[in-house]
Amino acid sequence: MLVEVVPHNPQWQQAFNTESQQIELALCQNMLVIHHIGSTAIPKIFAKPIIDMLVEVKKIELVTEKTSAMVALGYEAMGEFGLIGRRYFRKENLSGIRTHHVHIYETNSPEIKRHLAFRDYMIAHPQAAEQYSLLKQELAKKYPDNIESYMDGKNDFIKRIEKKALQWLEESKNSL
Repeated sequence: MLVEVVPHNPQWQQAFNTESQQIELALCQNMLVIHHIGSTAIPKIFAKPIIDMLVEVKKIELVTEKTSAMVALGYEAMGEFGLIGRRYFRKENLSGIRTHHVHIYETNSPEIKRHLAFRDYMIAHPQAAEQYSLLKQELAKKYPDNIESYMDGKNDFIKRIEKKALQWLEESKNSL
C-alpha cells in the first residue's frame, strides 16, 4: 500500500458528514453517535486522505446483524481485526484506493475515550499537531511503500500524546 500524506482538505469534514448519514441508516437504532477521528479530523495537519470514523453503539454484538447493510454501502467487514471489542470496516473507491475506516465500539469502551482524547488534544494543542504533521510527512517520504514501517514510526509519538491527552482530559474535567 502506497503511503501518501497530503495537506489538510476542508472537504474531509463534508465527506465525513455525508458518509456518517449513510452509516447511521445502516446501523439503525443500535447506533448512538458517530465521531470523526484520525488526522482528517484535525485542522491544518497533513494526513492520509482516509476518513476515520468511530461509531458508538448500544450493543456490539448487534453490529454483526448489520454487516450486509455496511457491505451494501461498499464496506469490507474485517471483524475485530486485532482489537477485542471492535468491529472494523474499510471502504475503497472504484480505483481501489482506501477512502474510509469505520471503527465500531460499544458505548463506554475505553477505546472511545482514547481516540476522542487524542483528537481533541491535538485540536487544542496546535504545536503538538504540527509536530505530528511533520513526523507523518517525514515517515511517508522515508517509507513510501511500507505502511507497516510508517505506522511503527508514528507509534511512540501517538502513545506519548495519548498519555498526555488522557491526563489533559481528566484535568479539564476536574477544573469544571
